[in-house]
Order: sequence, then C-alpha cells, then structure tokens
Amino acid sequence: MYVILYILIFIIGTLFGSFFSLAIYRIPLKQDITHERSYCPKCNHRLEFLDLIPILSYVFLGGKCRYCKEKIRPRYILLELFSGILFLLFAISLKINIYNLEIQKLIYLLFGMFYISTLFIMAGIEKEIHSIPNSILVFGLILETIYIIYLYIIKISIYKYVIYLLLMLILVFINYAILKKKGSNNYTIQILTLCMYLCLGTSEDLVIINIILTLLLIAIKQMQIARKSKENKKIPIGFYLCCVNILTLIIQNFIMQ
Repeated sequence: MYVILYILIFIIGTLFGSFFSLAIYRIPLKQDITHERSYCPKCNHRLEFLDLIPILSYVFLGGKCRYCKEKIRPRYILLELFSGILFLLFAISLKINIYNLEIQKLIYLLFGMFYISTLFIMAGIEKEIHSIPNSILVFGLILETIYIIYLYIIKISIYKYVIYLLLMLILVFINYAILKKKGSNNYTIQILTLCMYLCLGTSEDLVIINIILTLLLIAIKQMQIARKSKENKKIPIGFYLCCVNILTLIIQNFIMQ
C-alpha cells in the first residue's frame, strides 16, 4: 500500500513537472497557461494526449517532436523527473501513515506541493530571464494567505506569519508601482519579496541558512566563471534561493519526523 501511494505521488509530481515546463516557457511570453492547448515551440503543432505523457512521451519519441522531428530540449524530461522525485521525497519526509491518516499532515502535504510548485516555476523563469514575474509572487501571496487562515482555524499563532504576509504585500505593490512608472521590474525588490515568501513557507531560521548556502553556491559558481571567462554574467539569485529552500525544507522534515 505504501509503494502504491508513493508511486502515485511520484506520478503526480511528474504531471506537475510537465506543467512547470509549460509555465516557465509561456509566462515570460505572457501567454495563457490554463486554457490554451500545448504545442511544439518549433512547428507550433498542437500536441495530442500521447505526446504529453510525462517522461514516457520523451523517451518513446526519442527526444524529438512527433510532427517536425526537431529535438526537444532535455530540460523538459529533467523537470518532470526532478519534480516527481522531490514530491516523492517531500511525502516520505512527512511519514504519512495511510492506515491512520492525519488530516493536518494531508493538508500540509497539499500546501507543501503547491509551495514547491511556485518555487519550481520561479526558479525556472528566473534562470531564463533573470526576473521573477509578479503574477507568480501574487499567486504565492494568495496561497500563503489561505494557509494562514487554515492555521488560524486550527488555533496556531499566526502573528509572525501576518507580519511577513504584510511585508510581502507591500513589496509586491512597490514592485508594481516601479513597473508601472519605469516599465521594468526592480530585481532587488523581487528578491526581498521572495525572501518574505520563503519565511512564510518555512521559517526565518531556515531562510537564513538558505541565504548562507546560496551565497556559498554563488561564490563557487563565480569562481568557475572567472576561470573560463572575464565577462560578468548576471547571477540568478532567486534560482539558487528557491532550489536550496526546497532541499532544506525536505531535509528539515526528515529531521523533525
């Protein structure tokens, strides 16, 4: 029964991963991600059900589009695989007992999956265009608002969460104001907003650890770049913060359980 449950969670994770690929590609282009059918970015041919099965479609099609025979970027199968693995590890870290289900754990599992999903999309887009779309930050804001209401209902103190939520809301409005006035986002404001979101989704202690690990990773990456080229490349700070936060959240769950 446990094996069946974890296989199901892995499959759900790969389905989410397939959606992540779509969102990461379309959101920067301001395209619809919910109603418009998936299509090949090379030939624009609409994809059918058999073309959209996570991992399996990529493998059986040999990493090529069925219609134009152009190669499909490996990141699609990697996103599906990684998201499936991370969803599985997150579920295992909670040690859910299927013979004695706890409602609080199930709700935390559900919110955790959506939280990880937003970080996945933020990381993917930030790595591609060096910016975090306001629409994703607003979705995260709404998600955490719902979770705070749930915590209030089960009588858990929400004061610090409300403070982080208000700070995040203020930063989102500031970024919108800057975008409307100058026509471009403020990257520093976006990173601060992301940090508030991480505090809401995990804890300030874990976020401090995330920031330290992120700085170490960036330092190592910059040293590698300096050896190969003298060009100054933009550092995807948000990408590292999101990836590190997902991993440390799962590790923290294993330790706590």
